[in-house]
Amino acid sequence: MVSASLDMLEESLIKKIGVMDKIQEENEKQKELLKNPDNVDEEAFDKILDVKGELIDQLLKLDDGFQTLFDKVKKEVGDNKELYKDQIKRMQGLIQEITAKSASIEAAEHRNKKLAEDYFNQARQKMNLGKQKSAAAFNYYKTMNNFQNIPPQFLDNKN
Repeated sequence: MVSASLDMLEESLIKKIGVMDKIQEENEKQKELLKNPDNVDEEAFDKILDVKGELIDQLLKLDDGFQTLFDKVKKEVGDNKELYKDQIKRMQGLIQEITAKSASIEAAEHRNKKLAEDYFNQARQKMNLGKQKSAAAFNYYKTMNNFQNIPPQFLDNKN
């Protein structure tokens, strides 16, 4: 029973590593997409965010399942460490790999956040510039329309 539970815990850790690999791939896609802020495909950006959201949900489910199962076998494993030392050692290696991937993902997320902020700042500046140009054009239009209603100032009345 405990050995089977430890196998399931190990399998859960392996699945978590697989999901984290997919998140790293999505982070790389996001980085490539945001690298050139003048040419960002917003639809692709949204899709990447959706995929990453689903992957994060999977991670949370795996973590919850792992914790639930671990809580059930923790006492038995703690009492018989020698009996399960090979499985424990493998799981410790997987947990170290997960920790390293987690740090890598966090760093990539931080870099991508900076790229996204740069993109959104540039887009905001373009919008403000567009508003300014539109306001200037509207003011010019209003001014020109007002000039049409002014009667001629110098009129020759000789006739």
